[in-house]
Order: sequence, then C-alpha cells, then structure tokens
Amino acid sequence: MTIADEMRVRLQAAFAPKTLKIEDDSASHAGHAGNPGGAGETHFNVMIRSEAFAGQSRVARHRMVHKALGDLVPRIHALALDLDV
Repeated sequence: MTIADEMRVRLQAAFAPKTLKIEDDSASHAGHAGNPGGAGETHFNVMIRSEAFAGQSRVARHRMVHKALGDLVPRIHALALDLDV
C-alpha cells in the first residue's frame, strides 16, 4: 500500500470527510531535500472538509490530522494541509 493510500484510509476513519483530496507532489521536488532520489511519496498536499473540524482552531486541526496519521508523519518530508468544515 502506498503512503497516499495509507493516509486516505486513516483520514477517512478519523474524520469521515465530506471531501478528501490527497495529491502526491513529490515529482515537483525531485532532487531537493527530503526527495533526493526522486523516488516519490515525500511531499503531499491534503485537503479535507469535515464537520470534525467545527469549532477547532487552525493549530488544533493540524494536530488532529498529525495524530490521525501517526507513524506516517516521520515518513513524509512535507505535508501541506488545507482543513475546513
């Protein structure tokens, strides 16, 4: 299973999102820090729309996502999050 697939499973389970988009942007960073060999699965853009974020600050939302991803976080070099209700 790819990292993106694992992320999708965990985020679906944690947030039951109305919208979930995961984009592997690693190719744009090939040769840069965190993706020196261009192997991929190092840079991700994630957009989630979920009622679970209602009333939560931006920082709290980010913490919720990092907690849901758990042991995947250290395997990801860059994670851009767009989180809203």
